[in-house]
Amino acid sequence: MPSPSERFPRGTDLPSQSPQFWVAQKDRYLRQLLIRDVEIATGRRLIVYFGNRFANAQIDHGDCAYMNELLSDIGKTEPTDLVVETNGGLTDAVEGLITLIQNRVDDLRVAVTNAAKSNGTVLALAARSIVMGAPSELGPIEPYVGGIPCSILTEPRIEKDNFVLHKSGHFALQQTKSLAKRLLMEGMFKGKAEADVDALVQKLASRDYYYSHGSVLDHREAEALGLAVTYLPPGDRQWEQLWLLHCMYEADCKKNGLLKVFEGRKLSTAVAVPPASPKP
Repeated sequence: MPSPSERFPRGTDLPSQSPQFWVAQKDRYLRQLLIRDVEIATGRRLIVYFGNRFANAQIDHGDCAYMNELLSDIGKTEPTDLVVETNGGLTDAVEGLITLIQNRVDDLRVAVTNAAKSNGTVLALAARSIVMGAPSELGPIEPYVGGIPCSILTEPRIEKDNFVLHKSGHFALQQTKSLAKRLLMEGMFKGKAEADVDALVQKLASRDYYYSHGSVLDHREAEALGLAVTYLPPGDRQWEQLWLLHCMYEADCKKNGLLKVFEGRKLSTAVAVPPASPKP
């Protein structure tokens, strides 16, 4: 159980930190109190990767170092939940992030409180199961090259007009599909026919079924696809705790100009939104 000081401001005891320091860091302390509450309820460790989607935060190569620090006080055999909020990002960076997490955690569950889109969905495929609520969204995983969907770049017309761009799109698409297939075959689809895995990956990584990259895959759609989903309905105490945590991160990121937050019950790192480039 949290110590009396950790229960502040819900109890009568004052915090162990100095008043000015506590006030300056109160957003973080309150979030970490809620993280501890969730851990007590679930019996699992909880860490958070929160990308400010309003600032178009992307998963990038710098994330591994922050995640490595965040996992440093978690034992490999400790069941761990990862709350993810992201628009996606670089496939190379996502693969590095997944490799790191798999090297450090044996039992991973991903909780999507609001949205894990694009390569955020690929990250979720690395989990044994995905916790979702009513507003939770996954999405298609088709990558982009130069802002252009790979489903367009792999068309024969593009091959004829711009072979280099065509091949770049082809390799990017194959990388994403290969990663998603491996994660599914080692995890949620372990033991299932390879043809079933290929069919799901094709559905997620093409425009054959979902015509928009922003298509919403809610818990019903994710379950229909065969993914291992734990649905927490509105009013469920665990869900309400997770949703409150999401709202705290969203509000604090907007208020404090944060691009990303990596956080656990003790450790916390925040990345600020880069300053706008001066106009010429």
